[in-house]
Amino acid sequence: MEAQNTTWIDVHCHLDKLEDDGAVSIPRAFAAGVQKIITIGTGPEDHPFIVEAVNKWSPNVFGTLGVHPHDANQWTPEVKKYIEDHIHHPRIVAVGEIGLDYYYNHSDKETQIRAFREQLELSITHNMPVEIHTRDAEEDTVKILNDYKGQAKGLIHCFTGTQYLADEVLKLGFHISISGVVTFKSAEALREVVTSIPLDAIHVETDAPFLAPVPCRGQQNKPELILHTAEKVAQLKGVSIGDLKAQVYKNALKIFPKLKS
Repeated sequence: MEAQNTTWIDVHCHLDKLEDDGAVSIPRAFAAGVQKIITIGTGPEDHPFIVEAVNKWSPNVFGTLGVHPHDANQWTPEVKKYIEDHIHHPRIVAVGEIGLDYYYNHSDKETQIRAFREQLELSITHNMPVEIHTRDAEEDTVKILNDYKGQAKGLIHCFTGTQYLADEVLKLGFHISISGVVTFKSAEALREVVTSIPLDAIHVETDAPFLAPVPCRGQQNKPELILHTAEKVAQLKGVSIGDLKAQVYKNALKIFPKLKS
């Protein structure tokens, strides 16, 4: 039975990259039943927007601060200090988006690994969860997370990896977030992995404005479209959409305690 007072939570989107900076899409999301949104920091250029957004759209919009692997060369002592100065804001809920991306290699591997490790350590120091991006870097991601076993916590966002990656991060206590990719015709392998993810460790997200789900491919993704992804995940997990909503809400509050505010 669906729990009372639950709502959809978009655990990963980029409001600063939407055409309207959220001015139109946020109210539309609220109307669609998405009452909590986490907007993601990727580097020093968007960090001020994140801080402004969580204040402007309080109490429904939350944020993260971190340096994306594409921009790992921007991980500097100054950026670290900015994050530390804002990390205890009541609506800054995680360090992220951090991780490794060997598909594009916009930053070299050594720089990515250093930034990833140091941001994991930052999250541990401040008892904060992380949101992790990993692409074509599964072995290094697993190795690094194992080095912080029992200390780092959080989720792998926009999961598109293998069964190996899912199994390894779940063993470490991480959760897995599913994006609109799961609705794509070409994503049969991902759908098979999703069937294996325990319900108490799964999330849904948009990664807006990217990766709009079927039947909205080709459009700019927005938080309100999370329902299409949720419907596919519920189908794959063999549960009702209401039960999935209640479970992912519970999961989000477990991983991101500040969402309870």
